[in-house]
Amino acid sequence: MININILSGTDRPNSNALKVSTYVAELFREKDVITEVHSLEDFPLKDVAGGRYGDDIPSVKKFNEGVLSGDGLVIVTPEYNGGFPGILKMFIDYLPFPKAFEKYPLCFIGEADGYFGALRPVEQLQAIATYRKAHIYPERLFIPRVNKEFDQEEGLRDDFKSELLQSQVEGFIRFTDQIKEMELINN
Repeated sequence: MININILSGTDRPNSNALKVSTYVAELFREKDVITEVHSLEDFPLKDVAGGRYGDDIPSVKKFNEGVLSGDGLVIVTPEYNGGFPGILKMFIDYLPFPKAFEKYPLCFIGEADGYFGALRPVEQLQAIATYRKAHIYPERLFIPRVNKEFDQEEGLRDDFKSELLQSQVEGFIRFTDQIKEMELINN
């Protein structure tokens, strides 16, 4: 059975990223995928204050291991000031280097109140993930005008975007499964 985790890429309380993450998790569960939503609201920021890079920090290790415990990861990011949230960069910076994303399936969803649906943050994250040698699923989803186009209970109001999301979910399941099978063969 496939296990795909979802990361809400902000620590903002009651964020749209968390609402989208929760909704997307249900879509994966409908496909019999084990899914857990992780929120950067829970990242132990106080334990990294002052820049503790290279230190063994049990709370950070536990959080990171939980996020990366699945066979793949969907990152839902908002757009803040033309980029992704600083807390998401902090999370990535405290992942084990270089192993954390190496050969790990990643998928991206951007959401924003603007017209481009967090296109820039997703592209920035893809550049980092490529550098970290992740397997990037090529179908991205962008949710522009998220407050108008998305409802936490009903999902996307636009039929076309709803179909794109369904396609992304189904495709990422296959993508993750294929990578998992290749890793088993190679090991």
